[in-house]
Amino acid sequence: SHIRHAWDPTKSVAQNLAEMGLAVDPNKAVPIPEKRWLGMEVESDERKRGKKTVRKPYVVNEMEYEASLPEKKSNTLSRDLIDYVRYMIQNHGENYKEMARDEKNYYQDTPKQIKRKINVYKNFYPEEYKDFTASLKQEKMDVQ
Repeated sequence: SHIRHAWDPTKSVAQNLAEMGLAVDPNKAVPIPEKRWLGMEVESDERKRGKKTVRKPYVVNEMEYEASLPEKKSNTLSRDLIDYVRYMIQNHGENYKEMARDEKNYYQDTPKQIKRKINVYKNFYPEEYKDFTASLKQEKMDVQ
């Protein structure tokens, strides 16, 4: 969005990016020094020309600031995975081999994969998992 607001439609892509202090070709932005046989460095054309003036430095500054912000962590699981885990726990308890043989195991997960998915669910929603297992125990008590 920062680039979009600073863009000048009358100029080329290379001119627009150069004004913002960005590079069109990364190979030209950071040149690799050419070496001769004796190990002497040859100055490339880029160094001879000098630096181009940046007329819109605020674009790069805004992009750097935005990149430095901490990333928001989204600790959510898909509704399908939650339903799958709850179904497996409800019908099979802690028997992972039985879960692997269940007809609702569409992705043909192995017992270890199912166990891992259940552990992910436990870690993401610990209170919900406790409430769910408590309600299952309550149902068993009511049935007996």
